[in-house]
Amino acid sequence: MTNPLLADWNTPFELAPFDAISDEDFAPALEEALAAHEAEIAKIAGDPSEPGFDNVIGALEAAGEALDRVLSVFFTVAGADSNARREELQRAFSPKLAQHFAAVTANKALFARIEAVWEKREALDLTDEQARVLMLTRRGFVRSGAALEGAADARMKEIKARLAELGTAFAQNLLADERELYMELEEADLEGLPAFVVDAARAAGAEKGVEGPVVTLSRSLIVPFLESSPRRDLREKAFRAWAARGANGGRTDNREIAAEILGLREERAALLGYDNFAAYKLETEMAKEPQAVRDLLMAVWEPARARAEADATVLEAMMHEDGINGRLEPWDWRYYAARRRRAEHDLDDSALKPYLSLERMIAAAFACANRLFGLEFKPLDVALYHSDCRAWEVTRGGRHVAVFIGDYFARGSKRSGAWCSAMRSQAKFPRAQAPVVINVCNFAKGAPALLSYDDARTLFHEFGHALHQMLSNVTYESVSGTSVARDFVELPSQLYEHWLEVPEVLREFATHVETGEPMPDAMLEKVLEAANFDQGFQTVEFVASAMVDLEFHDGPAPGDVMAKQQEVLEALGMPHPIVMRHASPHFAHVFAGDGYSSGYYSYMWSEVMDADAFAAFEEAGNAFDAATARALEENILSTGGSVDAGELYTRFRGRLPGVEALLKGRGLSPAA
Repeated sequence: MTNPLLADWNTPFELAPFDAISDEDFAPALEEALAAHEAEIAKIAGDPSEPGFDNVIGALEAAGEALDRVLSVFFTVAGADSNARREELQRAFSPKLAQHFAAVTANKALFARIEAVWEKREALDLTDEQARVLMLTRRGFVRSGAALEGAADARMKEIKARLAELGTAFAQNLLADERELYMELEEADLEGLPAFVVDAARAAGAEKGVEGPVVTLSRSLIVPFLESSPRRDLREKAFRAWAARGANGGRTDNREIAAEILGLREERAALLGYDNFAAYKLETEMAKEPQAVRDLLMAVWEPARARAEADATVLEAMMHEDGINGRLEPWDWRYYAARRRRAEHDLDDSALKPYLSLERMIAAAFACANRLFGLEFKPLDVALYHSDCRAWEVTRGGRHVAVFIGDYFARGSKRSGAWCSAMRSQAKFPRAQAPVVINVCNFAKGAPALLSYDDARTLFHEFGHALHQMLSNVTYESVSGTSVARDFVELPSQLYEHWLEVPEVLREFATHVETGEPMPDAMLEKVLEAANFDQGFQTVEFVASAMVDLEFHDGPAPGDVMAKQQEVLEALGMPHPIVMRHASPHFAHVFAGDGYSSGYYSYMWSEVMDADAFAAFEEAGNAFDAATARALEENILSTGGSVDAGELYTRFRGRLPGVEALLKGRGLSPAA
């Protein structure tokens, strides 16, 4: 029988036939798809005709369709619904794929044809997008080592293969810790916890096959527990387990893996002629070089640390009033901050959460997309990879735009965090294809599922990424959707978060899960007033992580990542009761792949822009101003990477922003 991964997908919107695919289909499908891609590359490289855009760059864009399909399905389920077999396959696939793509970029005949097209580009009458794709293709080959020869060429291939193995091992070790480590609770341990935390803990216990409630290492469960449990001993135990992910010794320890990754990245950059990996990585980003990143982070660090230290004094005094002497510790901060928020803003998550049901927040995200961009969402009854998943057809004016898939609940088979990916990206070449976009989150399951305000913000954030994919309108897939500079990719997602704070959105969609009544005006005002609550803490934990990431890569690779981490934090003057948002052994952004290495700062770089971009709507006097929304779509959301990121933003706003909008937005400016 034909492998379902390679057969024609005669399904609605040519979605992957998940109900027909088994784990045993992946390995043979990958082998066949790799062989097909190798043949396509060989044909392009060996073409005897004169090199031109169509028979070199266009042909590369059209190649690898079968491989893309196999990998899109596999990596979707490997990240969101893993099992022992899929983890085994991922370990086998990672070096194989690294070797395959290294061979493509190291193909001297192919690179010679790309160079020939590049040399005569001025005479080819290319469109602006074609010129951009040509530049990006050539740059990608050069940065991958295509111009290397002999021993350097061979070593580069070895480095890429090893990095792929290590990144997979890092991610799987982290998943194992998050899956296997949890804290069982006795009934007495539930005292003082709000009902939604108790319900989530019981649901987590059922998912783990445990009789009784448990606290897992999922952020959507452990953070509310740390905020609400009056038991300091349990908070400490849970926090220490959460902070120690990837650093527990034994088979899942990531510390040596992280050190080897850093060493190989340094060697890779040196082979390509760069001073260090940060210089190599940032060359293609908006920041361009490490000092620009350092300047941004330090401009935010000082006011954030000052705010955090002032807050720590208040929280420690509250702890002492409870009869607990000594210093405020990391497992104390969230508990006392939550109490302080209730006191100062009269805002309690147990009272707020019933107004933030998952269903209503999905509806809110969809409604904002409709008002801004005219998108409509219709539920689809299609086979997906897990029963938790849901799908919608996205249309505009009756025309099909995309398929959107939502996978919202935490489970042991899913890696932590939240992300957006395209199982199929928008393109017009070699034929028109509409995107299939997926948002994956880790919300605590419940009946009904209730979100914290941070959870709701996460939902809007990931949906902003989804809009970037759905509204893409380019010709070539390599510059479609989120295929942009890393420090630009978070702009659409972080910008979309602002619509959650629009009062009319909350008035319409923040309705009580039982009564259907809208959130009372007094509560709504408190929610908005508290939007910047604890920003000192949140900014410090983020900037500390971003600075450690930068210093890991801007200089000699450290042999001991934990010693280097501590050195950076001490130089910053890290407040004692705050830890990095992502300590190195579980810093998946940086070590479970290459995407955010030297690039974790990009969330803050994008925030500089998102604060300024939403100000355009505020200046228009309407969060749903049609002209501003149209300019946003035309200049940013539809263009993907077809134009330089800085130019795109300048087209939208007429200039690049400064850090002032970010500080004001976080309530950290002197006037705030």
